[in-house]
Formats: sequence, structure tokens, C-alpha cells
Amino acid sequence: MGRGKQQNGPTQTAAAANGGRTLTKARHQGGGTPAELGLHVWGVFAAVVALTLGTRFYKLEEPDHICWDETHFGKMGSYYINRTFFFDVHPPLGKMLIGLAGHLTGYDGAFPFEKPGDKYGDTKYVGMRSFCVSLGSTVVPLAFLTVWELTWSLPAATLAAALLLLDTGCLTLSQYILLDPIMLCFIMGAVFCQSKFDSVSNRPFSVWWWVWMCGAGCFIALAFSVKFVGLFIILWVGLKTVSDLWDLLGDLTLPLLVIFKHFLARTVCLIVLPAAIYITCFAIHFHTLYKSGSGDGFMSSAFQSTLEGNKLYQANMPEDIAYGSTITLKNYRPAGGLLHSHWHLYPEGLGAQQQQITAYTHKDDNNLWIIKRYDRNPIAEDPVQFVKNGDLVRLEHVATQRNLHTHQEPAPITKRHFQVTGYGENGTGDINDIWKVEVVGGAEKSRIKTVRSKVRFIHYMTGCALHSHSKTLPKWGWEQLEVTCNPFTRDKNNLWNIEDHINNQLPNGTFAVYQPSFLGKLLESHAVMVQGNSGLKAKEGEVTSQPWQWPLNYRGQRFSGVNATDYKVYLLGNPVIWWGNLASLAGAMLVFLVEAVRTQRGFVDPPPLAEKKCSTLSAARWMAMGWALHYLPFYFMGRVLYFHHYFPAMLFQSMLTAIMYDYFLLVVEHKTQPRIHRRIHQWGTAFIFVIILYSFYLFHPLSYGMFGPLADNETSPMYGLKWMESWEI
Repeated sequence: MGRGKQQNGPTQTAAAANGGRTLTKARHQGGGTPAELGLHVWGVFAAVVALTLGTRFYKLEEPDHICWDETHFGKMGSYYINRTFFFDVHPPLGKMLIGLAGHLTGYDGAFPFEKPGDKYGDTKYVGMRSFCVSLGSTVVPLAFLTVWELTWSLPAATLAAALLLLDTGCLTLSQYILLDPIMLCFIMGAVFCQSKFDSVSNRPFSVWWWVWMCGAGCFIALAFSVKFVGLFIILWVGLKTVSDLWDLLGDLTLPLLVIFKHFLARTVCLIVLPAAIYITCFAIHFHTLYKSGSGDGFMSSAFQSTLEGNKLYQANMPEDIAYGSTITLKNYRPAGGLLHSHWHLYPEGLGAQQQQITAYTHKDDNNLWIIKRYDRNPIAEDPVQFVKNGDLVRLEHVATQRNLHTHQEPAPITKRHFQVTGYGENGTGDINDIWKVEVVGGAEKSRIKTVRSKVRFIHYMTGCALHSHSKTLPKWGWEQLEVTCNPFTRDKNNLWNIEDHINNQLPNGTFAVYQPSFLGKLLESHAVMVQGNSGLKAKEGEVTSQPWQWPLNYRGQRFSGVNATDYKVYLLGNPVIWWGNLASLAGAMLVFLVEAVRTQRGFVDPPPLAEKKCSTLSAARWMAMGWALHYLPFYFMGRVLYFHHYFPAMLFQSMLTAIMYDYFLLVVEHKTQPRIHRRIHQWGTAFIFVIILYSFYLFHPLSYGMFGPLADNETSPMYGLKWMESWEI
């Protein structure tokens, strides 16, 4: 909206805006009253909703076994039903909603969700799928409403809906117990609310102005509460907000007090409100998962003391560590593991073939160590002697009776560090088993405390420090975390704390004093999630992909089945839609360049055309910006990536295609005779929709499932449709 219109008064401004929209709608619909146009649009919208629900809910119960990541998110839904704590790299909202949906539809949380392909049997899994598909289905009508709001063009709005409705990738991704349909729903909700907010910007501080801005704030918070990639929609809304405030600042008719009110309103609705929603999700998460579970080992000892059933919950154990105590050592970094060993040796060619020392995030008896004096083994008659800051000690592994040991051999993965091994027999080793205990911030000769003390173990002979990090060993090391001896002793990953402490000669103390506050748990959870997310690596034999492959639809993702007798589902985009979107994106970049050059050279379009082109290209630019924000950051991520990560960007790309189609119709309308324009409009639109519909007919077995051999076999239902060698169909 041109800010200068405000001086005409709110009534005149609203009338002008409504009149402009009525003319625009009439132009795109070929005339008619506003009431007739509204009825026509809502009729098409109703058809879009019906087709979306029909295509998404069709064969929802098939296949009746676990598909792809249902094994993770179905299991996490079960954890919420059973109230058991677990660890995941994503925020909790999506899994909480899946668990709630399962609970409300009769699922009891007992199914193990062990691996893809396992039959559900009598398990009531359809309720969770129905919930996910219900949210995933909102993407299509929201795209219709968003593009209609931006262009007031029914062909463009219908095309945006069709591109998502008839895309096999969007269909497949919405039909299973996954986080993606939930997140895509919230992303599209944020985009729609933002577009509605822009449409009422000429009525600041009105009821609907507040409603749509609060709606955008709620949806960005919900998206971020499902997955951290929701950050990109926050950035998109944030950039739009900054642009809007910048325009307001340039309107000299507005007093600074009014501009400050705009700034304050956006701060409350787009920062404070989303933050409150996000924190509330974690409050519910912590309140619900109060029992000990599979994720305990990823959290600090203090955090674990809040979980019922954990050894540290209301535990009574000695506070001060003494010689002869049995202890566990936990690395102090976020998601740090417990010092661990087992009977397996390092393979030949990787330093000494001695016993492996690793860090393990799960609790078992192989994490237990006895702390001993450096010069002799403890005996029953010894008086109690406490371990103090600066003491020299040995650590004997309880199960194998070998000592924690290092020497000047390179570590298996981190070659600049030294290898750490288990060495000796029955607690007897050599001088390379001796470590000096250092308490961070502790006074000289102060006692070592359970949980509280941050401890370094400095090797007596080499001066390196016992170290662990997020790097995992290969299969020979059971994919556990590497433990090394780090010559740089001040590294933060050299810190450890004593988690479990057993000594029958010492009095027990309560663990309740160690329990963290809600803020402490919130901060620790985020540190662990960020650490876990950045450390995600591909499993052996797993099909991953690279960002450059995604827009090309180069390679899909197998959801179910490998053999000819299996029920196969394959996540792959409709190639006609995806390649059309790619061509449209390239065309949009070219149009932006051409229009920039025309503007610089002083070309001026007729007023009606100029105004419509300006609004259409502005919408296209913001859709292109949304695509870039949801796609380009993946090039800089070190974690493992999959094809499904592209779908948020694909939403923006499809809406961009529809908006550029509206731009094409607009240019044709003003460059050709009405009769020619009408034919291009009717026949061109019909041709596009027929092609998209036919391509969906060809590739729909990818989504709805199929039996038989792969596409290179004449008996395959996909024979002749393997248009790229990289497709595993």
C-alpha cells in the first residue's frame, strides 16, 4: 500500500483498496459482481478441499506395517503415552501431538516400533496416521488461499493448489506418522497469516490486524517447536516485518510515537508470544516425561535426578569419593557419554591391540570403574581415605579388571590425540595407568564430590587429558563415542563428573539438592539437541542425498519395500511438477532481472499494469526469498541430509510458479487482443492442468503403493517411467 494514501483518511483508503481488488477480480474472472465472484471462488476452494482429503485419506491404512521413520516418531509417541523420557534432536511439539493423537484414538503405547517392515497387527496405528494426514492436508487449501490473497487470480490460486495436490511427494509425505506433515502445516499457516496481515496493513491496530499478526506469531512458534528448521519461516516472517517497519519509518506523515507502537506490537506478537508458546511446549514436555527412559544417558547427572526410576532419582549415595569406591564417569559436554569399556580389542593397525575404551550414552555395568591409589590396590582393612584434588590415581574397569591406560600412539579417529586403552591383568598394569585428578575451581587437596565436581584426568607420563567428543567409532567400536587423551588439556571436552558412586563404608546423602531448575533443564535440553543434530551421520547402507539433487528430483527416498514381493512406497516428486517448478524459478529470476533493467532505463508501464505488476512481482520475490531461506542453508550443514528436507522450500517454489503464471497472464492480457488473451487463458490453463493430472495418474503408484519388480522390468507397474537412472523405482 502506498503510505501516502493514509492522508485521505481510513474510509477513503479502504474504499480505494476494495475497489482495486474488485476490478482485479473482475479482470481475472471475466467480469461479474463481487458476490458472484466470491461464490465462484469458494466453489473452487470447496472442490480443492474435497480432492485434497480424498487423495490423502485414500488407502491410509496401507501398508499395515512400519514405513521409514514411523519407527522413530511412532515410538516417540509411545514414550509420551507411557511418560518415559527419551532423547531426540528435534523440539517436542510434533511428537507430543502424535502421542496425543494415538492416546485419543485408542492406541495404548505398547507397540515397540522396532524397525521398518514390522507388521502393526492389532495395533491402532491409523489414528496417528489420520492426525498427521489431517494436518498435512491443510497445506493445499492454505496454498490456494495464500496465492488468492496475493494475486486475486483464481487460475493462479488453483494452480498453486494443484501443484501440491497432485504432487506424489507431498502426498506420500503426508500419509505417515512423521513430523513433516505437521511442520509443513504450520509453515503454510504462518505464510497465510502473514499474507492476510499484509492485506489489512491499511487498517493498523484493527481487530483483524491483531488477529492475523498474532496468527503468524503462533504458527512460526509451532513450526519451530516441531523442528529446528522452523527457524527459516521465522526468518522469512522477520524479514517481512523488518521491511514493513522500514517502510513505516520512511512515511513522514506518521508520528514517531505511532511507529514505536508498530514496533512494540510486532515485538509482542512476533517475539514474546512465540517465545511463550515455545517455552510452554517444553514445560508440557518435561511435565509429561517424568519417568526414566532410553534418553537418560544423554542428559547430565543432575537432570537425570529428576526422572522417576533413574538410579539418581531421590538417590542416596556418598557425597565424597574415597579410594575403593565404584563410580561411573560422565563426560561433561552436552550429550556426553559415560566412560565405558568391554572385552573387544582395537583392530590391527590402529595403535596397540589392547582393550577398547569408549564413551556410551546408555547405562550398563560396563560403565563401572573402581578408583584406586596409584601405588597399590585397596584392601578391606584400609581405613577410608578420600580422593582429593591433585591426587594420583588408577581407574580399574570392574568387568574386565583392566586399567585405564594411554600411550603415545595416535587415537583411531582423532590422530592428533593419543589412544586410550584398557591394559593390565587383575588390576595390575604399568606406569602408563597413572592419572592426576584435577578439580576445576577446586582448592588444593579439596575432596572430589559426586556430580558437583568438574574433574580432569591428566595422564602422569604424557601430560594429556582424558577426552571425549561426538565422533563415533566404526562398527568395530560398536558406533560408540571415541575416547582419547588430548595434549591440549584445557579443552572443555576434557571435563568429567562422577555420576554413580557406590561405597558401603561411607554414609549416603540425598541427591535432591542437585536437581536443576526448569530454566536449567531447558538450556541443557537445547545444548544436547544442537549437539545431537550436528552430529547426525548416515548409517551404513542408508540412502542419503545432497542439496543440489533436491530441486532436480534426482533421487527419492524408499519408504517401504525392496523386493518384488514387498509392498513398495517411494518418496519422489511428480517430475512434471518439479521440473516445471524449476523452470518457473529460472524464469522468475530472469523476469526480476529484466524488470530491474527496465526500471533502471526509465521504462514506464501504463498505471493499471504497473500497479498490478508491482504487487505480483513483490509477491513473487517474497516467495523466492522463502524458497531460498528454506533451501540454501542446507549447503552449510554438516549433518546427514535426506530428500524430504526440501519440501518446505518446495511449498514456496510451487506458490512462486502459480504467481509467475499470473504474471504471464497479466502481460499477455495487456499485450494482445482480448480474443487472443481469452484463448491463451482458457486453453493454456486447461493444458497445464491436464498435463499435471495425467502425470499424477502415471506416478501415483509411488505414493499409494505397488507390488512387483523395479521399473526396468516389463512386468513392473512403473515400466517405462524411470526417466532418471538415479530413481530406485
